[in-house]
Amino acid sequence: MELSKSQDYVKSTYLYLFIAGIILVAFNLRPAITSLGPLVGMIQTDIGLAHWSAGLLMSLPLVVFAFMSPLVPKLAIRLTNEKTLLFGLIILFIGISIRSIPTAFLLFLGTLLVGLGIAIGNVLLPAVVKDKFPKKFGLMTSVYSTSMGLIASLASGVSIPLAVGFNLGWQGAQMVWGIPAIIAIILWTFLFKMNQKNRNVVKVIAPTSTRIWRSPLAWQIATFMGFQSFLFYVTISWLPEILHSQGMSLQTAGWMLSFTQLIGLPASFFIPVLAGKFQSQVWISFALSLCSVIGYTGLWLGSSYPVLIISIMLIGLALGGSFPLALSYIGLRARDGRQAAELSGMAQSTGYILAAVGPLFIGYLFDLTHLWNVPLMALILVSFIVMVFGMLSGRNRYV
Repeated sequence: MELSKSQDYVKSTYLYLFIAGIILVAFNLRPAITSLGPLVGMIQTDIGLAHWSAGLLMSLPLVVFAFMSPLVPKLAIRLTNEKTLLFGLIILFIGISIRSIPTAFLLFLGTLLVGLGIAIGNVLLPAVVKDKFPKKFGLMTSVYSTSMGLIASLASGVSIPLAVGFNLGWQGAQMVWGIPAIIAIILWTFLFKMNQKNRNVVKVIAPTSTRIWRSPLAWQIATFMGFQSFLFYVTISWLPEILHSQGMSLQTAGWMLSFTQLIGLPASFFIPVLAGKFQSQVWISFALSLCSVIGYTGLWLGSSYPVLIISIMLIGLALGGSFPLALSYIGLRARDGRQAAELSGMAQSTGYILAAVGPLFIGYLFDLTHLWNVPLMALILVSFIVMVFGMLSGRNRYV
């Protein structure tokens, strides 16, 4: 009897720590990227990067996501989920440290390692949540996607104050985001050791076949994932520059980017919960994409300050809701945790190939035209594409 109580206590403790670990991993999946956008101008001046090179810097993690994502479930088979996530966090911390050294080569090398670390968490979190919390998938997705959005918005807002107000420079402002990685590494080291003593507590998530790559629905989800990520990473990369070109100071523009993400936090929380209550999510995708279309159109017109603020709010709602909706599709369209891992790896791999084009392509369009009008028109078009594939993915069916 005492032994049974002890085992229950261990399992309960592990479960709560596991939830905390999921949130801490989520805390590390965006700041290393979102903190870079407001600092791009400073980095360009310091190192001498053209707009297309700065766009490449923002696209590099997404390229890594694309190539790394299919390998993550296979890696988890060999190492277990805990060890794989720990491995990713360590790589992430090393990447943040390296890219804080002000040379072009180390900046790009560190960013590549950042992408490797984040890719592991990106793929495993939906699969782990599907396996551990199948009946609470929507709620748990809400919790960790909102956590991601909260710290991502904070990272965007405080980058310039850290760099300028605290005299840390862009290098020191980047190193600050190594702190959440260290905390997560400590917890996941403990979780890994705890799981070694209780091997039956957590299952290993593993892919079962390559059939997922032949599923039309899987490709629709991947396309939706890719183009909504295209919009997110372009906005993170270039919104401060777009607003600065319309008369805002860089510091205010950085806070506007933070505001964009803060506005999206309610959507990040409620969209997965709402999606889980309905068999079809077609209308949710339509509403979010419509906000995106109107928002980018408002930025394009840019007729007044109130129009810019309303546009930023609509873009924030769209971006804040679309990513967790994409994560929800991975769980809702999969039958179990193993299939969710497979779909997550496939969708994020092919999806992030599309996303990786975004910052580089938009930066190139600006270099070509020296105006933000054409890039914004491109974002409006992409918003319509997101609408179409989001609605296709929202139909009630399994991959």
